[in-house]
Amino acid sequence: MPFSRRAALAGVALLLTVQPAFAATAKPKPAAAKAAGFTPSADAIKAHMAFLADDLLEGREAGTRGYDIAAQYVASQYALMHVKPAGDDGSYLQQVPLTAYRAANEGGVSYTGADGKSGALVFGEDYLPSAQARQAETSITAPLVFVGYGIVAPERGRDDYAGLDVKGKIVVVLSGAPSGLQTEIRAHYSNTNVKRAEAARRGAVGVLTLPTTSYEKRRPFARNVGNYQEWKMTWNDAQGAAYVRGAEAPGLASLSLKGGAKLFAGAPTSLDAVLAAAETPDGAVKGFALPANVTVQLKTEIERRQSSNVVGLIEGSDPTLKAQTIILSAHLDHLGIHGKDADKINNGALDNASGVATLLEVARGFKEARTKPRRSIVLLVVTAEEKGLIGSEYFAHNPTVPKAGIAADVNLDMPILLYDFQDVVAFGADRSSIGPAVARAAGRVGIGLSPDPLPEEGLFTRSDHYRFVEQGVPSVFLMTGFKNGGEKGFKDFLATHYHKPNDDLNQPINYQAGARFALVNYEIARELADAPARPSWNKGDFFGTLFGKK
Repeated sequence: MPFSRRAALAGVALLLTVQPAFAATAKPKPAAAKAAGFTPSADAIKAHMAFLADDLLEGREAGTRGYDIAAQYVASQYALMHVKPAGDDGSYLQQVPLTAYRAANEGGVSYTGADGKSGALVFGEDYLPSAQARQAETSITAPLVFVGYGIVAPERGRDDYAGLDVKGKIVVVLSGAPSGLQTEIRAHYSNTNVKRAEAARRGAVGVLTLPTTSYEKRRPFARNVGNYQEWKMTWNDAQGAAYVRGAEAPGLASLSLKGGAKLFAGAPTSLDAVLAAAETPDGAVKGFALPANVTVQLKTEIERRQSSNVVGLIEGSDPTLKAQTIILSAHLDHLGIHGKDADKINNGALDNASGVATLLEVARGFKEARTKPRRSIVLLVVTAEEKGLIGSEYFAHNPTVPKAGIAADVNLDMPILLYDFQDVVAFGADRSSIGPAVARAAGRVGIGLSPDPLPEEGLFTRSDHYRFVEQGVPSVFLMTGFKNGGEKGFKDFLATHYHKPNDDLNQPINYQAGARFALVNYEIARELADAPARPSWNKGDFFGTLFGKK
């Protein structure tokens, strides 16, 4: 009943005003408690999640009333802790102007082949249209050029565009990147933004994406047919233009293997041979002009929306170092209301009410610590992560604190609090001086460090910390590890709850594990805040070399 729900939520809010009096708290090892100087509260984690994952917030989709309620809740928690506002105009909120866009119809892809005969690809069987953020109608006719994976990697002596003229043409690019690349580098080169930007730099006017056989097995084309009209988002710049990387070469459509075969008819190399070569570790697929001209016609529905990041500041104690900031980030949004079942509210309890609850508890640790951090701490809760890391990207381009002072980001995204985790995976830690800090912090809490157990998922580029990496900021993203039953717990969650309405509070959430996760993240942020030297990229690191001079 609505009344009882409101009463329950009011009780949660009242309880949060007296956090230090909670009786049930995490019970870390004595050494961990001594190292941290504060004891994280399992009850606080539970209370924050109870509010943020309640049906009242309707899944917290960016740009909706439910998200705005969640943002005000986080702002109220900052205020209770006497955290300094660091949003717009002396508030906790940084307004994020958004463009929402989706395919208005099925679009059309027609072609003229090498034999001069015309044909058309079939929607839902051969292709799915790509919505455009900048224009409601798109019509492009151009020759096709196949460019392999579309990777240009000078450090590897690789240029998939070598010898190809793509100016004024539509490129066909394979999804993903060769399996022989190191997992995080592979994730970077797999990114569609990176591929579009390179195509635009070469003068292409559009991009068609074709799956490899391994990609098709992991993410079948047919699975996406019912979702082709889902809303996408990007942020708007100061002139009100939708931000699109490689806008001059927009993504036009995703092809199926069946659709790709039609466009490869009469090509100098068969599609089967191309796909076989793509599966080798080097994936050394040579590009060539395709004997087809293609016309792509698209219609897009476009709306302007508004959302907000929630930003607070805990000032450092060192007269010099306080100008540098350690960012703690977590995304507040989730998927909103949709689905085929009776329950259509995607509550996002573990994705990512748990991460926001962790951030708030880490913030309490800093505020109540007897010794204040030397560097300043920025508490950044962001919007539209589920739409492509949009809120964090907006902040990274338009920070509310001096950009030159941003020293590191510690990101909190979807800790799977369903088991007593004994290890964590620290994505990106070994690429900078953050690595030793993470190892020391985890050791103090009695937590082990493990390598990436899911390299094929490219998780390093799929959470908000990566938007700071792209701005040259050393960053780390922690995930609960696979030991002590973690592998089963994690994979079961991905298979049965991830991005579904049943990611809710009915799961057997281990709030003591949440307190422990808060403790290890506090220790990491604390060490980075107090270290004599600012975090720095390791010499010769790929991402440090690529982005570190920004």
